[in-house]
Amino acid sequence: MSLISTRGLSRDFPVAKRTILERAGTQTALHPTDIDIEAGEAIGIIGESGSGKSTLVRLLLALDRPTSGTVSIDGRAVDATASARSLHWLRRQSGLVFQDPYASLDPRMNAGQIIAEPLWALGIEGDHRARVREVLAQVGLEPDMAERYPHEFSGGQRQRVALARAIAHRPRILVGDEPLSALDVTVRAQMLELLDGLLQTEDLTLILVSHDIGVVQNLCDTVAVMKDGRIVERGATQDVLLHPQQDYTKRLLAAIPVIPETGGDETSV
Repeated sequence: MSLISTRGLSRDFPVAKRTILERAGTQTALHPTDIDIEAGEAIGIIGESGSGKSTLVRLLLALDRPTSGTVSIDGRAVDATASARSLHWLRRQSGLVFQDPYASLDPRMNAGQIIAEPLWALGIEGDHRARVREVLAQVGLEPDMAERYPHEFSGGQRQRVALARAIAHRPRILVGDEPLSALDVTVRAQMLELLDGLLQTEDLTLILVSHDIGVVQNLCDTVAVMKDGRIVERGATQDVLLHPQQDYTKRLLAAIPVIPETGGDETSV
């Protein structure tokens, strides 16, 4: 049995009328989609902006309601219409890291409170302070940084705090929605190494939404390519990136900027 499974999952959004003579309509962000994700799998979801990547992830985590179809986690149906308390079991299973490490952290809370929030919100027993210190160390931060507020951290440190919050309650599923795109190249490389280590030590299943093909190539076993609300290609990461089958995937990969090599006899400036 797959850890995550969807059948016919779709999402339509209403489109407002621009004139009184125009009929109200809908826009399909996700066409009926079947996808299975195995426990321990690291899957990257790539595609242009508006391709449906974030919509799919939000539906998987019951952060939005599908127009049709089903989602199940470890064989249990996800009811996006259920109360927040009824979805505690799903929140325990999953952790989410957003794109903007500053906007996703409450500026009124210090790092310790931010990281401990899922522990008390989900009613998880144990020494919360000790767990905060433990995950701070896991993400490469000093324990005394728990007293700092978001504005006292650098961008890379804030994203480490966001990652610590996402894994504090020991989820099985880690979801990243463009988690590294707001970071500079050096910090991104450090976070890549950190994430790769966590995947190994914590036995996490990773769902990574990213425009950065390099990030997906380094972290993900499999990749799903989305276009216009549909998964148009899926397979082992190296197979898809090196030998894409769909024209859209070929165009997407061809659009990646490449720095041309310079000849060895040229003079550096």
